[in-house]
Amino acid sequence: QVQLVESGGGLVQPGGSLRLSCEHSGSISSFYTMGWYRQAQGNQRELVATIVISGGSTNYADSVKGRFTISTDNTKNTVYLQMNSLKPEDTAGYYCYAGRLVRGIYSGYWGQGTQVTVSS
Repeated sequence: QVQLVESGGGLVQPGGSLRLSCEHSGSISSFYTMGWYRQAQGNQRELVATIVISGGSTNYADSVKGRFTISTDNTKNTVYLQMNSLKPEDTAGYYCYAGRLVRGIYSGYWGQGTQVTVSS
């Protein structure tokens, strides 16, 4: 059973920071990749950042490069998204994602989401 629980969202002023957390009920080392996606009202869900669990290579959307950082803490089975220099256009629901390959079948899992609102 895969359970991903996000936390850390909220209301922040432009230029501020937030750190999102996504905790897995089991070991995150069972996943190939984890990441964060976001969906603003009326828009499609888009990739924000991903990380390969084994090796740590990362990938970011151009719109967040240099401002957001994805990281993991395997001891806490948690993936983080540190968001700095937030802009109003970062306002969205943020969703944690995890993917893994088991017996040749790739499966993806989603958390329930956490809302981030950037506004003065």
